[in-house]
Amino acid sequence: MHTRTLRKNKNFKYLVAMLLFFIILGIPSYIWTRKNVTTLAGRYNSPMTPIIMIPGSSASANRFDDLVKTVNNKYGEHHSLLKLTVHTDDSITYSGKIRANDTQPFFVVGFQNNADGYSNIKKQARWFNIAFNAIKKRYRFNSFNALGHSNGGLIWTMFLENDFNDSNLNINQLLTVGTPYNFEEKNTSNHTQMLNDLIKKRDKIPNNMTYYSIAGTQLYSDDGIVPLGSVDAGKYIYEGKAKHYTLITLTGNKAQHSDMIASNQFITIFHQYIIGNGVNNPNSPDSKQSAIASQ
Repeated sequence: MHTRTLRKNKNFKYLVAMLLFFIILGIPSYIWTRKNVTTLAGRYNSPMTPIIMIPGSSASANRFDDLVKTVNNKYGEHHSLLKLTVHTDDSITYSGKIRANDTQPFFVVGFQNNADGYSNIKKQARWFNIAFNAIKKRYRFNSFNALGHSNGGLIWTMFLENDFNDSNLNINQLLTVGTPYNFEEKNTSNHTQMLNDLIKKRDKIPNNMTYYSIAGTQLYSDDGIVPLGSVDAGKYIYEGKAKHYTLITLTGNKAQHSDMIASNQFITIFHQYIIGNGVNNPNSPDSKQSAIASQ
């Protein structure tokens, strides 16, 4: 009788121990699951579709201040602006704020090291990923549109090919301006190391994204800095991978590399296709070249 009681006590203690073990094991799992379900629900229900912008080399996070003001004034809109600068130690400083209930705010990401050159651009792409993850974690949007000026377009391309792997997040439209996919090389048959590297990873380009590339032709062969052929080399990366690829050329006295984002034609294109989340003309092919004369 005594032996049977001891055996029952041991079995009871064993069951209690196992129950406590599974409770302790299950609590972190429950918290993790609840947290992630809440995050995904927040993204799914998020009304926000931000416009995320990257300036070119030597430009700071203030590069698009005038563009944002012009868009707000011209179209009577009220997009708020938050600027991030990523430092060489991976820290981020912030300027500005996002207004409550703003469904299309602007985020601009600049870099303390904003120097030109392939090695620096690769570093900036890594820093951009840090900033993008910080934005994504804080605002939990499920889609966004993007702008890259000059080397900012290269950073976007490297980010999409190397770091953009969130199946719950979509990039709708990407617009780049004067992006030198082949650096200063005019002949598209002569590929730089950077262009070859970008072509090798083109399969990572999101296939549900629409891509617009703007080239300036102030001198009919370049925008004063970037050759037309270098901008056109983006077709080797995006054409046939993105849902739509369109090359647009700006001509006239505001087709210079730094001036293009202040031209009336650019602002119209930017507002229609990035803020307006526009689509290609249904009567035109997915890949086309358009010439737009400056006013």
